[in-house]
Amino acid sequence: MNRILDIFTKDALDAARANNTYRTMRLMETPESSCVKIRMPNGASQEQILLASNSYLDLANVDELKQAMAQAVLEWGTGSGGARLTTGNKTPHQELEEFIAKFKGEESAITFNTGYMANVGTISALCGKNDFIFSDELNHASIIDGIRLSRAKCFVYRHNDMADLDRVIKEAAATLDARPFRGLIVTDAVFSMDGDLANLPELLRLAKENDCLLMIDEAHATGVLGKTGRGLAEHYGCAHADVTIGTLSKAVAAEGGFVAGKQQLIDFLRNKARSFIFTTAMAPAVAAAACNNLHYIDAHPERVQNLRDNVKFFCEALQHEGVKVEQSPSAIVPIVIGDEARALEISAKLQNAGILIPAIRYPTVAKGQARLRASLMATHTHEQLQAAATVIAQAVKECV
Repeated sequence: MNRILDIFTKDALDAARANNTYRTMRLMETPESSCVKIRMPNGASQEQILLASNSYLDLANVDELKQAMAQAVLEWGTGSGGARLTTGNKTPHQELEEFIAKFKGEESAITFNTGYMANVGTISALCGKNDFIFSDELNHASIIDGIRLSRAKCFVYRHNDMADLDRVIKEAAATLDARPFRGLIVTDAVFSMDGDLANLPELLRLAKENDCLLMIDEAHATGVLGKTGRGLAEHYGCAHADVTIGTLSKAVAAEGGFVAGKQQLIDFLRNKARSFIFTTAMAPAVAAAACNNLHYIDAHPERVQNLRDNVKFFCEALQHEGVKVEQSPSAIVPIVIGDEARALEISAKLQNAGILIPAIRYPTVAKGQARLRASLMATHTHEQLQAAATVIAQAVKECV
């Protein structure tokens, strides 16, 4: 054993095992789709209904999209060769950004290599130590890390509580001396562990009344919310936030992140966002694939409707089976178990029965709030979803 390595790691690993929060990876042997094969603990392959993917529209394995990406690799090669501001900026990057802006109804857009980098780079570029950030208590880790990196003064408001948000903004403003007030409200659009939505109309109102910028992370909203999958503004039929963050790795089924907004915002980020400036550009073929996939979503709004229909059916099936869930407005259906060990036991039982839903535990969710995070695809059949609901109900009853 390495004694020095033990000093840095052993206590944390031992504690994770003792608290049922230790993590391992399962091996998936087939492409991401509504049904997959995984390697079981005994070494055998087993087919599973996948109810755990963020590929909500099930585009990762569509033949025409795979062929388009393969063609892009043949045309553009396997890598970009440099940062976007040196030699890495290629035609597919520009075409992708132009279409993101069009798809989102914004003036311009900029892409990052991941959604995480988009959040961290944007928040830390916009805000500094003299600024205020107002963050929903259930925001994603990438938002939290961006806030930490910015060194801004952070005020956390109660989840989706607009009165509490108004309170903390006024509390922050009251601390100012002669300096001008610079405040950024930031929230997820769809909260990834609960599946509920940010109240965009009220957020817009509060931002305007308090002279704040508003930033929305649409990682789980793009391709999911709204009649055509354009996100939270389309869902509510209201204006956009000042800053719209998104990812290309979930419903879009490619890789990368983006920011959409006014041209002035995008020019600023191109010059100030360190996670954009100081990294090699995403491979041009990946940018081309993301653009092709967005065009596919644009041309197939029925895919978004199929997803919505599946979520409604699944929630009703679970409720009929006696499982306590709410009707979800997104593609995410949380089944809260509470105890971490029990959540792991139920998840293992489901996997043995051919249903793949991992247990989500601390620190992803609060202690004592472990859950099965079911996430649906547009291509699940009602027969699959009904079978899954029946098995889930039985497993929950058996694992007391």
